[in-house]
Parts: sequence; C-alpha cells; structure tokens
Amino acid sequence: MPGLPIELAPGLAARLEGAFDREGKIVRALESLGPVGDRDVVGIGVDPGPIARGLAELGARLAAATADRSPKLALAGEAGSADVVLSAWSAFREVDAPSLREVDRVLRPGGRHLVVHDYGRDDVSRLAGERPEHAAWSDRNGPFLTNGFRVRVIHCWWTFDALDEVRSFLEDAFGAAGRAIGDGLSRPRLSYKVAVYHRTRGELAPPVRAARGAC
Repeated sequence: MPGLPIELAPGLAARLEGAFDREGKIVRALESLGPVGDRDVVGIGVDPGPIARGLAELGARLAAATADRSPKLALAGEAGSADVVLSAWSAFREVDAPSLREVDRVLRPGGRHLVVHDYGRDDVSRLAGERPEHAAWSDRNGPFLTNGFRVRVIHCWWTFDALDEVRSFLEDAFGAAGRAIGDGLSRPRLSYKVAVYHRTRGELAPPVRAARGAC
C-alpha cells in the first residue's frame, strides 16, 4: 500500500496504516508550516494513505506529480500553479539547486516547499536500518540545511491496540529484528520521529538553525 515510509506487502501495509500516526501530528505540522488547508498542493509521493486523507480533511486540493529525474527533476504543473509542493519520502533524496528551482517554478510567490522524511533516533529506525536521513540529512552541514531549509521534528508513534498485536506485526513484517524489538516493548507502540524540511519559494540561503519541537 502506498503512502507509507516503508515498503511492505499489501496486507502488512494495511496493518501498519491503521497504527501510523493516529494522532495526526504530521498533517497538523504540515498545516502549521504551509498552510495546506484549502490550498493547491502538488504532492510527490503523497499517495493514498494517512497523509493524503488528512490533507483532504483540511480541504487541500491535492494534485499528484511525477518527479522525473532523467536527467534532472521535472515536475508536472504549470508555472505558478501551486501554493505548496509537498514531497513525502520518495523524492528530494538528493537536494540540488536545479531541483529547487524547478519546485520554485511551480510555486506561486510566497509558496511553500515541504519535504517529509524519517528523522531516525527512534524505534522505527531500528527496523528500517541505518539511512542517511536518520542523521546526516538533518545535520547543519547536511543537504537540506545548507540549501535554505529549516527543519521541524515531529514526535509521532506507530500505535497498536495491544502488545500482542504490535509484536505479531513486527515479527511478520521484519522477522527476527522485529521480534527482538517487540519483545522489548512495554506498551503497544513504537516511537517514530519525522522531519519536515520547509522553505519559502526563492529561499536558497546559507545554513539556518534547526528548530526542534513536538507538534
């Protein structure tokens, strides 16, 4: 099932979707940093799932865009047609000036560019394995903060109804690694931190201080 940060078989993805950020913290952060409600939003990787549903509830007019990187990023969309360009997990894994200019082409003046990635330093990152987004990307010298982005870190959860349920899911989805993490849980949830990198159209600035905080 698309719209989730980890690729899983459909049945397992459906189980995770029911547990993913039940409090809606990610979408609330996007509204705070956008806003996205009642706005024209170009979504990259914002497939049907929890984030897309949350955007719809806020009245966002979400249009999917294919990010073609051959040889450089090209977004479907007319110049100045969007209030927000929002990427979730799939795109902007290599931040560069041509890609940012392409986003700015699609955005209206004052438009917002929001990029959602895993932050790491949590239970979920122990399942997914070490990735650059778990540390290097949020560093002051990383690709986002050196290209005009700020970052907000959202403290979320994968919340299940019972310990047996979360332990069963973890073992079915991640094998021995999932079983080991499940055995160490005392509550039916996993800590999950998400970074929302954000900037305004035209901001291609020197590094800025990372702002951390729960929403």
